[in-house]
Amino acid sequence: MPASAHTIAAELRRRLPGLGTKKLHKLLYYCQGHHLAAFDRPLFDETISAWDMGPVVGTLWRQERDGNIPAIDVGLGEAELNTIGYVVSRYGKLTGNDLERLTHSETPWQWADATRAPGGSAPIRRDWIKGYFQTDGAAADGPPLDTAQVRNWLIEAAATHQPVEVDSIESLRARISSGV
Repeated sequence: MPASAHTIAAELRRRLPGLGTKKLHKLLYYCQGHHLAAFDRPLFDETISAWDMGPVVGTLWRQERDGNIPAIDVGLGEAELNTIGYVVSRYGKLTGNDLERLTHSETPWQWADATRAPGGSAPIRRDWIKGYFQTDGAAADGPPLDTAQVRNWLIEAAATHQPVEVDSIESLRARISSGV
């Protein structure tokens, strides 16, 4: 039986103290996607929806906003903990805004977003998430982000004293894949 999104969120917060709401919901999306792709079963049952800021677990967001937080499930298994660990190692150093840009470039969010009204939400179908993470979003699409490597990129960028432009999704993925 899948855990609740609350349980997964609690584990993410334990591993990333001070985790913000936007980043939490993007990490929940990545946890669900990688778990579906690897184990052919959901990590949690709650629906992920496309919101303006990207994927959000709406029931969790509303319950936490209203202070109505249910008791945390206990006893995550090895597969669940490994999925969370992988997602934290791969995406944990990115900001909520970085993750928002990344999720907006991915087909599950784009497909759901195409059906939603401005400012509204639309469910992201679980089969879209699973299919994406088995192909384009698969773990084999590149190595986890290396904190030292990202730090070096930032130092190099600061040393140039040129106006900074936001990297495109394509250039970020190319740099990650090339190991530069």
